[in-house]
Amino acid sequence: MSKAVVVVPTYNEIENIERLLRTVFSLQREFHILVVDDNSPDGTGQCVEENIKNYPNRLFVIHREGKTGLGTAYIAGFKWALQHGYDYVFEMDADFSHNPNDLIRLFNACYKDDYDMAIGSRYVKGVNVVNWPMSRVLMSWLASKYVQFVMRIDIFDTTAGFICYKRKVLEKINLDNIRFVGYAFQIEMKFKAHLSNFKIKEVPVIFRDRTQGESKMSSGIISEAIFGVLILKFKSIFRKRKFNRTSFH
Repeated sequence: MSKAVVVVPTYNEIENIERLLRTVFSLQREFHILVVDDNSPDGTGQCVEENIKNYPNRLFVIHREGKTGLGTAYIAGFKWALQHGYDYVFEMDADFSHNPNDLIRLFNACYKDDYDMAIGSRYVKGVNVVNWPMSRVLMSWLASKYVQFVMRIDIFDTTAGFICYKRKVLEKINLDNIRFVGYAFQIEMKFKAHLSNFKIKEVPVIFRDRTQGESKMSSGIISEAIFGVLILKFKSIFRKRKFNRTSFH
C-alpha cells in the first residue's frame, strides 16, 4: 500500500476531476486518492466511481448525502485514511488551484526533512496568487495576517488548504472536537497542531484560481473565519489558565 493518500472533497467538479486523477496518478511518486463527494448534482461522484476500475487499489470514494461543510468532508476523509493505515495524509482542492506536482514537495518536507506538517503556502515568500482580483488577494492576505496577530503563530498562510499531515498529527488532534467547517476549519487545524508543538513547514507554492467550475467561497465562510479565530484564541487562553490553576494547587 502507498504511504500517502490525497483527500479531495468535491461538489460539482465534473469539469476537473478526471484530469486531476490522471495528473496525480502520473506523478513519479505513488499517491492514492480518496474523493469525498457531497452528492454532486453534476455527477462528479459517479464519474469517480466509474474511474475506480482504471485505478484499482489507488482510487477510493466516499459518497455523502449532501453538503455539510468542507471541514466535515476533510474529517471524514482523515478518519478513513487513519483507519486504512496511511502514514501521510494530504488535503487538496479538486480545481487545480493547487498544483498536483507540489504534492511531492510537501511529501518530501515531511518524509525527508522530518516536519510533522507541510503547508503549501501562498504567502511565505511574497504573494504567489494568480488570476485572483486584487480585492480577493488583499482580503485573503489580510485574513492570514489577522490570524497571525490574534493567534500568535508563526504561519504566514493560515487559511491554506493544501497540506500534508503526518499520521501522528491527525491522531493527536481530536477530530471529533473540530468545531468549524469553512475557512476557520483550516485555521483551527493549524492552531491545534501549533498548540501540540508539532514541527510545521511552509513550502512556497503558486496558487492559481480555478478555470473550470464555480468557486465555493461565500460571505458566511469568511465571517466564520473572522469570529472563529477569536473563539479559538479565547478557549485556548481559558484552558491554559485552568491548567495553571490546577497545577499550582
